[in-house]
Amino acid sequence: MSQVDQFESVFRSALKEIYSYQALEIRSVLLITDLQGDQARAYQQKTEGFLRKSRGVNHTEYLMVQGNEFSTTAELLERVEQYSPDLIITYRNLHSRAWRFPHSLGEHLDVLLQKTEVPVMVLPHPEAGYAAEHAFQDTSEIMVVTDLLAVNDRLIDYAVAFSQPRGNLYLSHVEDRLIFERYMDAISKIDVIDTELARQRLKAQLLKEPEDYFHSCAEALKTAFPHLQVRSLVTFGNLVEEYHHQIESRQLDLLVLSAKDERQHAMHSVAYPLAVELRQIPLLML
Repeated sequence: MSQVDQFESVFRSALKEIYSYQALEIRSVLLITDLQGDQARAYQQKTEGFLRKSRGVNHTEYLMVQGNEFSTTAELLERVEQYSPDLIITYRNLHSRAWRFPHSLGEHLDVLLQKTEVPVMVLPHPEAGYAAEHAFQDTSEIMVVTDLLAVNDRLIDYAVAFSQPRGNLYLSHVEDRLIFERYMDAISKIDVIDTELARQRLKAQLLKEPEDYFHSCAEALKTAFPHLQVRSLVTFGNLVEEYHHQIESRQLDLLVLSAKDERQHAMHSVAYPLAVELRQIPLLML
């Protein structure tokens, strides 16, 4: 390596993304359900009870679209535009019986996630019976799921808005072990690179970047929210398996993740398998 390349590497490794907190206020929440009448109102009361203890929803108006108010995705989008909420709450497979199978989100939820800029909270389906025992109690245990880039201030801001004053906020980043091994296999076939050294240095760097960012989050939030415990989790593993484990072991109440990918119309590659598989607790998808 030339001295110029070495200097550039040292300079670039010193650059760090720093989190800057921006307070959010959720002024209106729109519940979208395929239930009607008393069932719909009872479900709305349940969701209100779940959210009212959260930090950012103290002065929130709760609205509802019932099942007889829409049947197509176009009609659903019209209702969302009519109310212009700050947050949408719904569940998988609206107007469908496919909630019995863990294979899809359903067309209505797919469209909501991709065609609106409004954050969507995806709840366990009210008829499915797969909700965790601790789901809907409160939001004292929240985990933020970050993607390969790790840095996303907006995710942290929303997680803080739904946190409890003395709750736990976990900032997590899982590097996909299979992807890492695929690149290491390619590196091992390049004769001018020390494979073992590359493995050690690359692994350390991949973990260091999100850890540094999460440390900046904890420092920024410490003054404003001294009783909120901000903890980081950075590891290698399988995404779905890791978050299944975290939900069960920490009894998480809410996962916060990014649903959109600016490079394409489809849902974010990290978000989709998690949204399909992790059905037992609410997910906040931005």
